[in-house]
Amino acid sequence: MKLGVLFSGGKDSGYAAYLAKKLGYKLGCLISLASMNKDSFMFHTPAINLVKKQAKLMGLPLIILETKGNKEEELLDLKQAIKEAVIKYKIKGIVTGAVASVYQATRIQKICDGLGLECFNPLWQKNQIELLEELLKNRFEIILSSVAAYPFDKNWVGKKIDLDFIKEMKKMQEKYKINPAGEGGEFESLVINCPLFKKRLEVKIKNIVGSGNAWRAEIENEQENN
Repeated sequence: MKLGVLFSGGKDSGYAAYLAKKLGYKLGCLISLASMNKDSFMFHTPAINLVKKQAKLMGLPLIILETKGNKEEELLDLKQAIKEAVIKYKIKGIVTGAVASVYQATRIQKICDGLGLECFNPLWQKNQIELLEELLKNRFEIILSSVAAYPFDKNWVGKKIDLDFIKEMKKMQEKYKINPAGEGGEFESLVINCPLFKKRLEVKIKNIVGSGNAWRAEIENEQENN
């Protein structure tokens, strides 16, 4: 079965795509929404400018639509993007990186049901520490593109998810009750290398903007013309 991947460029959608391919699904295209609302309820917003390069590294076509990011209304834009993927690439289902967000999962499922598509959520309800550990075992290289909760600060932006990071998340989960994989919106991520990529995505953090516990990176591709 050919699937379209709801792709943000972050760890969850990237890993979901990897698992879908590993399980024998054919990846037909990537589907991304570029939200003008940085606090979108549905869509990952930091570093969304890099999904075009990630798509090239994965050898997959990309459908990317801009959305104003208004709550619920942005779902109409998502539905339109999925319908376009059905027409252009003959996909029969959608793969998502949903882990714990009932808000996201139920709305995507409703869209898929309405279009007669399968909705595949390989990460749903996965233990979040185990998820981070699996990413490393499967050779995913990931950095934090933003943070948005106490006790995170500017110094966390750009950090790699590695064994030391996981150890720190375990401590913070116990002390502050955070979601260690960022499922409470604590942080967002960017995949810069994984088994789906032909080569590593070389990036440069131009600037880090924000205040308090909310910071986001302005990231560019160092090989934009390659």
